[in-house]
Amino acid sequence: MSTTDSLISSGHAAAFTDQARDAWMRLRGEQIESALERLLPQPVGAAAGLAPDQLHEAMRYAALSGGKRVRPLLVYAAGELSGAAAAVLDGAAAAVECIHVYSLVHDDMPCMDDDDLRRGKPTVHRVWGEAVAMLVGDALQALAFQALAAPLQGAGRANLPAADMFAALARAAGSEGMAGGQALDLQAVGQRLERPQLETMHRLKTGAMLAVSVELGLLCGGTPAADTARAIRVYGETIGLAFQVVDDILDVTADSATLGKTAGKDEANAKPTYVSMLGLDASRAFAAQLRGRAHEALRPLGPAARRLRELADFIVDRVS
Repeated sequence: MSTTDSLISSGHAAAFTDQARDAWMRLRGEQIESALERLLPQPVGAAAGLAPDQLHEAMRYAALSGGKRVRPLLVYAAGELSGAAAAVLDGAAAAVECIHVYSLVHDDMPCMDDDDLRRGKPTVHRVWGEAVAMLVGDALQALAFQALAAPLQGAGRANLPAADMFAALARAAGSEGMAGGQALDLQAVGQRLERPQLETMHRLKTGAMLAVSVELGLLCGGTPAADTARAIRVYGETIGLAFQVVDDILDVTADSATLGKTAGKDEANAKPTYVSMLGLDASRAFAAQLRGRAHEALRPLGPAARRLRELADFIVDRVS
């Protein structure tokens, strides 16, 4: 085979791989949409008497408004590795997405980033006001744990490590995870951080929920072997940081229409980022390096970790 034929063949193989990955992502995207549709409360109307219809409507607006659904996809990908039941994976996938959406609703409020646009639509507080937006976040956080619990209560699920799953999600969302990272982010405005400090902030603010998504998908199939758990932990932590590095890049390279949120907010708000610290080219190189580390972490798991490998590529190569 000539060099040209080899390159063409490789190109066709890559295109086929991307098509297969995209088809799987669409299928799992439909799965999480259905799970969220079933989970989220419906407004019942005046005929049913007093009910928090406005709150329920706003919750659905926030959670069913699209997005990449990367966290649920990571749950499903790790669940394929662990052989988990579909219903259990749906619960975990809905849980991590509810936590993520609640964080976006609160993050957009005037006391945080004060943004008008999210997923291409007006933010929740712009539509319903700040008080309702605060309650939407509160309710979605509670609903996350309800979603995680429901399928674990079924017959034949006693062997699943439910306590570990609840503890992992709570830790990732709390002061030692996402909420703590957001606090560091607010404190860092206008400050110059050292690189280890920036990495800590990003690992908590964004990385913790991505990493726990992979962990939950694995736990949905039962307590894993120690070496598998270790590989998944390294993968989750690595790809969680890579996601935020790419976010930093996209904030200065993409426009608001592509992102579905206001571009350039980090620079406008004087927030420390990898781009402001390292520059654009070095940030891209770091994201590629993290992708390599993620792939290497999965190497001992073989073909069964295919979807996780593909998601690592998607996270680093994405344009929005």
